[in-house]
Amino acid sequence: MGSQNSSVDLRRVGVHAWSWFTLASTFLLLCSGGIVTSKGVGMSVPDWPTTYGYNMFLFPISGWVGGIFYEHAHRLIASGVGLLTMILAAWLLAVEPRRWVKNLGVIAFVAVCVQGLLGGLRVSLFKDEIGIFHAMLAQSFFCLLGIITIVTSPRFVRGGWDVFIPDPILKKLTILSTVLIFFQLALGATMRHEHAGLAIPDFPLAYGEILPNTSPQALEAINTKRLAEDLVPTSAVQIWIQMAHRGVAVVIFLAVAAVAIRSLRNLVARRASLCSCIWLLMIFCQVLLGAWTIWSNKAADVATIHMALGALSLFLGVIFSFRLYRGIQAGRFRVPDTQPQREFSSVA
Repeated sequence: MGSQNSSVDLRRVGVHAWSWFTLASTFLLLCSGGIVTSKGVGMSVPDWPTTYGYNMFLFPISGWVGGIFYEHAHRLIASGVGLLTMILAAWLLAVEPRRWVKNLGVIAFVAVCVQGLLGGLRVSLFKDEIGIFHAMLAQSFFCLLGIITIVTSPRFVRGGWDVFIPDPILKKLTILSTVLIFFQLALGATMRHEHAGLAIPDFPLAYGEILPNTSPQALEAINTKRLAEDLVPTSAVQIWIQMAHRGVAVVIFLAVAAVAIRSLRNLVARRASLCSCIWLLMIFCQVLLGAWTIWSNKAADVATIHMALGALSLFLGVIFSFRLYRGIQAGRFRVPDTQPQREFSSVA
């Protein structure tokens, strides 16, 4: 019996390690996709699922030049992530006793299949709008893998996540901040795929004003100047999408600051306070990177780092929200309402 339990434990540790590997590979895939979009080479390979008529796995290395290198490499990494996710889902179905965790594995596999299909349709139909959904599903898939990685950890299985005094207000603030970040990433994806990333070329002002003038006369003058500076013409919609992106960034910073203040003042947990402070620092750096993206004329490396940090900010928000949700659910049964708050005794 002991050796059988040991065997089961080893299999579960193995699936946890595999989920970590799949998660890291997915982040690499996100960065690869960011580079493709930032460099504007998404159509360097105009056919799908083939690559210039070749099976994508047999495309000669001699053809990996210019934008083809980035786009083709992105496809290969995506195929690898798909294979890793399929193995992860099958492994969970084989060794995981919790049905809801099995379901997460199946959902992840379905999501990665849909993600690959959206990427292919983006190329074959030449639709930038599909790229927006492709980008947001990628962010969601990354966060889902993060949840799977956590719930397969030995600490989670032992109930280590449930041993603390919950804070419902902190949970609501954290979930709100996470939803705002997801919305912000959707705005960013819209800007990137609609080629509106430099619809406003200055920061912190917008065409020299706090709120830009987008009347037909002002827009004509703006586009005349943009053409003289070798910039593509813009539209009022693109300008206001970028203004919304800037405004939401301010709201997110204030919301995450409120999360940090709440966790520090109430001492819900030592590591919860640390997590919220790291989250706030990430958002601050994200704002700086957004400004740098504009000041650098949307340099591909800066824009990609901006996207990657945004993905990590969403990831941390989702994990933090899940952590607090689990604690509150457990706290309803473990802790009387009259008991004073204290620090976590155990945090994953």
